[in-house]
Amino acid sequence: MSTSLQQRFRAWIASPAYPWVTGGALTAGAVAELIVYPGSVTTTIGVVVSAASLMWRRSFPPVGVVTVAAGLLGFAGDVSLYVSIMVSGLIGFYTLGRHRVRHPAVIVAGGTLGAVGVNLVHIRTWSQMDLPVPPLWQMDSLSLFTESFLLTVVIFGAVMMGDAVRSRDQSRHERNLAQGQLIAMERQQAAEAERAAIARELHDIVSHSVSMIAVQAESATYATPGLTADAQDGFQQIATTARSAMAELRRLLGVLRTPQEDATLLTGPQPTLDHLADLVEQHRAVGGTAELKVTGRREQLPAAWELSAYRIAQESLTNARKHAPGARTVVEVDYGADRLLTLRIHDDGPGPSPVPGAGAGHGLTGMRERAALVGGRLSTGAGPDGGFLVQAELPWGTG
Repeated sequence: MSTSLQQRFRAWIASPAYPWVTGGALTAGAVAELIVYPGSVTTTIGVVVSAASLMWRRSFPPVGVVTVAAGLLGFAGDVSLYVSIMVSGLIGFYTLGRHRVRHPAVIVAGGTLGAVGVNLVHIRTWSQMDLPVPPLWQMDSLSLFTESFLLTVVIFGAVMMGDAVRSRDQSRHERNLAQGQLIAMERQQAAEAERAAIARELHDIVSHSVSMIAVQAESATYATPGLTADAQDGFQQIATTARSAMAELRRLLGVLRTPQEDATLLTGPQPTLDHLADLVEQHRAVGGTAELKVTGRREQLPAAWELSAYRIAQESLTNARKHAPGARTVVEVDYGADRLLTLRIHDDGPGPSPVPGAGAGHGLTGMRERAALVGGRLSTGAGPDGGFLVQAELPWGTG
């Protein structure tokens, strides 16, 4: 059986209509069997009720008790075993074990007692039919209970099969739940790590600005003629406050640094949107195909916005090389008139994975953190013409 057929079959079994269709079909088969081989009133009621009750086996699993009781009653009313009773009885015991209406041992014990009761009724019927039936207290009378032994084995098998399926599904559910919790924990850790990385990068930007304040304040004391003593003292206080802020920023970075990182502070300039062309060239240099499109008038955005947009484009190109090697990637930057920076990175690769949650790595989490940092939003998914699309909208008018 092919994979698609297996998936369709499993989906059909899981559908709400499955017990109604199968129960109804079994009831129709039971009626047809009774027409061909009519039995007593007791047998007829037992056969029909046993089959028909299976239509409620999923919505109300305890109905399996009615199924097996009616089946045993129908079998007790006739020495011959109807096929419909055999099938419905097996499904009934399977249902009781599958949904664990009672402990499997209790279900098997109850079924065994029912089988012995049916067997005793049959023994009485055999004696009335003038068949050789030895007294029950003799040793050779054990052969009369062969029917009970066989029924007990069948009941045990059906109940154990149902309980095994229940245990398997429960284990699968617990495994999926644990996996979901692990993925959520990993994403949370990735988000926290990304926030720390963002903070370290912003440290470099803020430190540069604060250091410029300190330098300019000290320079103003000597470069501006005619300053009063109070004005000079004010400039010196600004410089002193700026240097204190620098020290606090260094201590903050020490808190954010992980044990694996170097003890030195970030000193290199952080990339901006002016570096996107170089980023696209790097993508081409390693074998990728990329194109940069810029619309609107270039605006000088705040440093955090420039850095966030650059990192989103960088991560998107990395994902394109990883998940869609050889695909053509287009990076679009739109400086909107409404002070909204829109960034689109889309490729013509295979697109998102058809399996939910597959491929949703830490990179997407990091990009969302970058967008949220500046009050923006980021969406990912299939592009309008196929492939994969990353779109970030970063409002900077109030930044």
